[in-house]
Amino acid sequence: MMKLMRRLKPYSWGIAIVLILTFFQVLGQLYLPTLMSNIIDKGVVQGDKAYIWKTGGEMMLISAIAVILSVIIVYFASRISMGFGRDLRDKIFTRVESFSLQENDKVGTASLITRTTNDVVQIQNVLYMMLRMMVMAPIMLIGGILMAVQRDAKLSLIFVIVLPILLLLVVLLGSKAMPMFKSLQKKMDKLNRVIREGLTGIRVIRAFNRGDDELKKFEESNNDYAVTAIGVNRLLSLMSPLMMLIMNLTTIAIVWLGAHFIGDGDMQVGDLMAFIQYAMQIMMSFMMLSAVFIFIPRAGASAERINEVLDMDPEILDPEKVKQANEQAFLEFDHATFRYAGAEKPVLEDITFQAKAGQTIAIIGSTGAGKSTLINMVPRFYDVESGAVRVNGTDVREMSQDDLRQKIGLVPQKAVLFTGNIRSNMLYGKEDATDEEIWHALDVAQAKNFVSKMDKGLEARVEQGGNNFSGGQKQRLSIARALIRRPKIYIFDDSFSALDFKTDAKLRAALKDETKEAVTMIVAQRITSVVDADQIIVLNEGKVAGIGTHDELKENNEIYQEIMRSQLSEEEIA
Repeated sequence: MMKLMRRLKPYSWGIAIVLILTFFQVLGQLYLPTLMSNIIDKGVVQGDKAYIWKTGGEMMLISAIAVILSVIIVYFASRISMGFGRDLRDKIFTRVESFSLQENDKVGTASLITRTTNDVVQIQNVLYMMLRMMVMAPIMLIGGILMAVQRDAKLSLIFVIVLPILLLLVVLLGSKAMPMFKSLQKKMDKLNRVIREGLTGIRVIRAFNRGDDELKKFEESNNDYAVTAIGVNRLLSLMSPLMMLIMNLTTIAIVWLGAHFIGDGDMQVGDLMAFIQYAMQIMMSFMMLSAVFIFIPRAGASAERINEVLDMDPEILDPEKVKQANEQAFLEFDHATFRYAGAEKPVLEDITFQAKAGQTIAIIGSTGAGKSTLINMVPRFYDVESGAVRVNGTDVREMSQDDLRQKIGLVPQKAVLFTGNIRSNMLYGKEDATDEEIWHALDVAQAKNFVSKMDKGLEARVEQGGNNFSGGQKQRLSIARALIRRPKIYIFDDSFSALDFKTDAKLRAALKDETKEAVTMIVAQRITSVVDADQIIVLNEGKVAGIGTHDELKENNEIYQEIMRSQLSEEEIA
């Protein structure tokens, strides 16, 4: 928690204002019981109405100033806590954006969402409580004790018994709450994961009539979270009644002992009334401190999870000395080997091939052969374990990530569109693209026809995930987004699977003229998608099982022949 709070330096001026104003507010509150005591002992007892009105006016003025200060303090405390929460979310999101796919997989999407939202809210709430109570409570506690001792030192000995009891209560409840809070946040991760899977996979769930199973899974996670949350709240609910009990017992003891002191002439009525008020202030300040210390463990658990993200060093970083790649398009895999963290055997092993400008390289193989992993190494989503991947003659690890990815136009396996309109999605490929460039890219991608028929054309609305478009339309828009960039390397990760054969053929014909000065990589499942490639790389269990043209592999590669036989008839093969 302290490590996270070091990030509060930009708000030091606001914190200073809160501290100063809180100090004066508490001084006023501490002075009020003394004025009330004077009204009773000097005004009421002696029948001096003028003194009562004068002192009462002073109390009203001090109370009014305290209210104004309180409003200002709440304003600044809210601004600081909300601003700090905003900055934390920004830092977490920025950090996550720099992660490679391995770091994202390690933490998990559901957990990252929880840490960016729920965990940050816990920090915000505790920071607000600390600014309001952690400053006010100690001043009021110490000031209240000093004022109480000034009124009657003997009666003040009651706090020697009461305060240790309250401290013991806070420590016991805090030690019990800390592990429960940590468990609560982990269960929130699990609940978010179940909800996310249920929402993103709703079509599959309905198609297989598994709604009841998913509902059962959700109810289990939801109940598990609820049981832990109820346990924590039940534990915390003990705090207030137990403290109120101690407070009321203390008040009874003060009144009983004070009555004896008044009877013996050692104390005045006004002093007893003031002492009771100071006792209440002391007890209330202790309750405020205990509330903060109870919620600090929960915020501590959240801070630990946030720090874990902020302190996680991305495995893929830009080199200290960046090399510039050549302008001529060229791609080379030089004995590249890769394995996932913790895996026993490599996913890809000793991959070697080259591709020049104007050439089309096709990757084909069975499911799990490592096709998508291979192309993810080109934009450096993953780094090789050994060997090298070179773009335009330069090792990708020696280039800046921005410069490298500027040279690549990627169309992912799952077409991803962002909320906005068609124009904003096209501008992802090139920020300053003109309407002419956008329409040209849409034309090549065979998307111009359906976009031009829309009421608003390029301004047509794109819902979250592109849900208002069909699978084929989303793929064509994703292809257009890559084309508009005019990169040196095009990567199509099974990007034609949702297209019919006629649209597929038209698109490939249009792509030939568009990609003459670039390297084109195609990952495909269908033989018909790769027959025209200059080189076809056959992957099998992470290794190159063959490289050649369609005719060459058709004659002498068994794995390629098996794929052909599984997809084509004998007549089509012949």
